[in-house]
Amino acid sequence: MMQHQVAVEARFNPETLERVLRVVRHRGFQVCAMNMGSARDAQNINIELTVASPLSVDLLFSQLSKLVDVAHVAICQSTTTSQQIRA
Repeated sequence: MMQHQVAVEARFNPETLERVLRVVRHRGFQVCAMNMGSARDAQNINIELTVASPLSVDLLFSQLSKLVDVAHVAICQSTTTSQQIRA
């Protein structure tokens, strides 16, 4: 399974984070880690997501870019992970 780090810059609205996470889930990605903080101005936020999926991250990139409140999306890094089952 591939892990991707995605950086999203968006307008700070109460529903923005919910919309981003909904798109991630609907496109078949699993959130492994998330960090959110305010940008330089108080009107924008930066969301950093680490997501995992066997699917191409290009689909997620294009769907996040279409959201009204999203100003910028960037794919920062992609890595391959192996799944381990612990008993």
